[in-house]
Amino acid sequence: MLKIVLATSNPHKIEEINAITEGLGVEFVLPPKDFDPIETGQTFEENAFIKAQEANRLTNLPALADDSGLCVDALHGEPGIHSARYADSPQSRIIKLLDALKDVQLGKRGAKFVCAMVLLDKDGEVIFSGRGECFGQIGFEPKGENGFGYDPIFVVNNDTKTMAELLENEKNKISHRALALNKVIDFLSVYKK
Repeated sequence: MLKIVLATSNPHKIEEINAITEGLGVEFVLPPKDFDPIETGQTFEENAFIKAQEANRLTNLPALADDSGLCVDALHGEPGIHSARYADSPQSRIIKLLDALKDVQLGKRGAKFVCAMVLLDKDGEVIFSGRGECFGQIGFEPKGENGFGYDPIFVVNNDTKTMAELLENEKNKISHRALALNKVIDFLSVYKK
């Protein structure tokens, strides 16, 4: 079994990724408690690399990192790479975003979730980089209990449900993280041979 450190302190991400990769022969583990990279990148890819590099340095294991966020068309791509720092808490981030869009009508509330993933080998070299994007609209109020972050206000394209109203197996087919991770899985299935 290939052990890869997942460069995150978010237990939701490791649950989501382990569910998606079940049966691949890869075990994703969390980094040590002192994992605290400083994200100074200007893109999702740069921030993912910074996180993977820190996790690799702390563990000497292959490292997979993602950086993800919500890009809203009417806000010129914001909050983007600042999605997790847009406000102090998940609830206040949603309130701030809905407030920023209060005068934006339906049809002009397009958005996408972006996830960039970077995989390093045990020596800290980039062996894969890929991106997943999930398109939708920002709703007018939070709906749903599943998911985290901006999921309750992100209405998936070609659906009436928010990401937080989807069942886990539905979300794992269309989410930005799942799409990016599927590219990593395709790479690993060849790389491991």
